[in-house]
Amino acid sequence: MRPSRVLCSIVHITPRPCMMASPLKLSYIELQNAQGIESVKFQLNGGEYSLARSQEKSDTFSKAFDKPLTLDTEPLSLSVSRKRSWFSCCSETDPETVTIRPDHVQSKLDRQEFQHVWDKISIKLRFLPQTQSGVTAPSVPANPVPSQSTTEQPIAGRSTSATKALNAGTRVAADIPAPSNTLAPPNRKDLRPTTEDLIQQCPRFRVLVVGKSGVGKSTLINRIFGVNTASVEKDKPGEADIEQEFTSPENDRLILHDSKGFEAGDAGNFETVKSFIVKRKKEPDIKNQLHAVWLCFQIPIPTHGERLLEDAAEAFLKIRKEVLGNTPTIVVFTKHDRLVTFMRQRMPNDPEAGKRYLQEECVQLIKEFTGENIAHVARPPAKAKYEQGLKDLISLTQDMVSMSFTSAENRVSPVPLAAAGAQRMLPTLKVDLSIAVGKQKYWSALGTSANFPGHTIQDCLRVIHNDIVAVWNFYDPYQYLNSEEFRKVMMNMVERVDAPAEPNSLARTDSLTGGVPLIALAPVMLPLNAFLGLGKWVLATYQRLQDVPTKFMAYIVDLTHVLEILFSLTAGIRAKKLTRMAVKMAYKAYLESQWVMYTHVEIRNFQCWTAARDVVLEKITTMITSDGREVQVSRALERMPSVDLERDEEWTSEEASR
Repeated sequence: MRPSRVLCSIVHITPRPCMMASPLKLSYIELQNAQGIESVKFQLNGGEYSLARSQEKSDTFSKAFDKPLTLDTEPLSLSVSRKRSWFSCCSETDPETVTIRPDHVQSKLDRQEFQHVWDKISIKLRFLPQTQSGVTAPSVPANPVPSQSTTEQPIAGRSTSATKALNAGTRVAADIPAPSNTLAPPNRKDLRPTTEDLIQQCPRFRVLVVGKSGVGKSTLINRIFGVNTASVEKDKPGEADIEQEFTSPENDRLILHDSKGFEAGDAGNFETVKSFIVKRKKEPDIKNQLHAVWLCFQIPIPTHGERLLEDAAEAFLKIRKEVLGNTPTIVVFTKHDRLVTFMRQRMPNDPEAGKRYLQEECVQLIKEFTGENIAHVARPPAKAKYEQGLKDLISLTQDMVSMSFTSAENRVSPVPLAAAGAQRMLPTLKVDLSIAVGKQKYWSALGTSANFPGHTIQDCLRVIHNDIVAVWNFYDPYQYLNSEEFRKVMMNMVERVDAPAEPNSLARTDSLTGGVPLIALAPVMLPLNAFLGLGKWVLATYQRLQDVPTKFMAYIVDLTHVLEILFSLTAGIRAKKLTRMAVKMAYKAYLESQWVMYTHVEIRNFQCWTAARDVVLEKITTMITSDGREVQVSRALERMPSVDLERDEEWTSEEASR
């Protein structure tokens, strides 16, 4: 019997045309009540994407986009494939198609959400809010479902022509957007974040890593820049392409160039590296120039017949100054653990043998070829020391980048800002750059109204908030840190400066069977007033009143402390998307710590009666950079219960408990 053919149904949504204010940015798509559906795909602007089935609800499919897709003139087409029944196992089935037109979405858009019911299936689209200026702020799925699709975007990918267009200053489509932290809520035209222009000048820190396959380049990049898997080790030996730009959606402040090491008898790579560096030096735009070079050399083991430097490496070091000029260059000695193990076996009674060997056979040898004390870092084997070695590399790179790319004194250069933002190991650099950015414009003269004439306090706090968050550069694709909810809880925390701190409640030890903390399973409860309406001071026009500077001081210091705690709290999962759970836990840990009490008491007792010098800025700087911050962070986290930081939930307890 000839198999029957199941006809497909095609639904076109074609209402009357309507004017669109600006292109829509799709951030989330979800299908609910999709019983009997095998798979869902959709096409938009020539690209095809798969929706993942929810692990909790088999009739729900969804996909969230780190990089929002543009819905402008081309319709969005959903392709829905149904499961085959037992009776139709031999029949040929075609997917059913739903076409959604942009003009219909625009006309039915309700608070950045579009909903449509097709064949009893609920289709939900979420978009970033539209603005008059064309800059959009993020919209967050009410309960985003983690994507399980096997077609997810790779962790680190080679750049396309879109990347080159972006580097050339051309505005491109959504496949490679500007860094996510620039997508902050808009401000009035004459009140813009200081970081906005700086990031536009240099969106990403561009580093060249030179080293043989297997020397540990991938681990180096992963740990320092907080990405899951770098592509540098995926290339087979001898196949690395130095011209390729490796980027990662997990850290949009980084561009990595990888070059294979200088192999024995290989003069070709020497010329390739040299030509690449010379070409980058001639780039007119600072964002396209090379910002740093890491030369990775594996420490040779005595008696193993290994060499630290091949002939090509020696030749490169000899002309390093001529080729690189002032480009920051650091030698990284890798595989230190092999050396330590060898020395312990051969010379167990001489604990300094490995250190002497490294100095005499590696550092001194490099010095002979360069004729100078070239900056270098060795990665010790012990975990704690290994982390310190990476931190030393970050600090050294930051210092050299600042010297090479900063001209005016006390001014923030785009390249040091990109470097500090890209690294995800040293919170002190984030704090230092936040202060530098603040001094450059909005933090200065907070005791007067010089910087904010005619603006509300809420407007002023908004640009300050944007600047601080942009410097920290968390992997925050849903923009939780720039959300109105987070801004509101921070402003409500500021209002506590004028009132005594509430008793701690985080120390609760209630438990269920098996000793699991109760709070670890229940929604995280923030104070009841955290999301209530703000005081009238927020909407008042900025003016030099006695309590205004203290409000600004509290907001800046409190926000910085919360982000420090969040940085430490998420240290092990920085390659994962930031969740509201993590943000709320960092906020709660600070709110119920002694740290916030000391901070607010110090601010309440602060006297600002003179405008002769910037005493407010001086006080902020002193409080943010005070000694013992690491201890305060640790103490704030000590009493925090064990929770799944990767689990997302709503901001308010009422929504989270639904």
